[in-house]
Amino acid sequence: MNQQTLVLIKPDGLVKSLTGNVLTRLAESKLEIVAAKIVRVTEELAKEHYKHMKDRLFFDELVKYIKGELHDRHKVMAMVYWGPDAIKKVRQLAGETNPEEAEATSIRGSYGRITTKGLYENVLHASTNPEEAEREIKLWFEPDDVIVDFYPAEIKEISKLKKRLWV
Repeated sequence: MNQQTLVLIKPDGLVKSLTGNVLTRLAESKLEIVAAKIVRVTEELAKEHYKHMKDRLFFDELVKYIKGELHDRHKVMAMVYWGPDAIKKVRQLAGETNPEEAEATSIRGSYGRITTKGLYENVLHASTNPEEAEREIKLWFEPDDVIVDFYPAEIKEISKLKKRLWV
């Protein structure tokens, strides 16, 4: 069964120039990238993405991490992978969240680390289940950003929309 999953290459992965390495490893999954973009992560986006961890002691540090404040790289690469068993395949390639517990051949095992403050710099994020994937994909992408229509969408007229345009 085809499914979709969000993958974020986090600021530590970008600052270490690991994008090519991560994409090469993810290519082993034989999944299709159906959306991709570089995102400047706002405070609001970071807090919403990690809202399930808001009660953890390291929440503020986690928000700073995904915003790029700890690496002076204020962006992430956001992608949606799609295909058979996408969540399982991507998570297997990613490895355990804790880089020290991840298989050495996994992405996190190869490139992740734990900081002296105990923060997991694990290079990428991968959705954990279909419900979380849907929430995250809808948070990071608009329907027209994704080339496969796997969630219902509608066209609405929006007035007084302000948008930044090229001059």
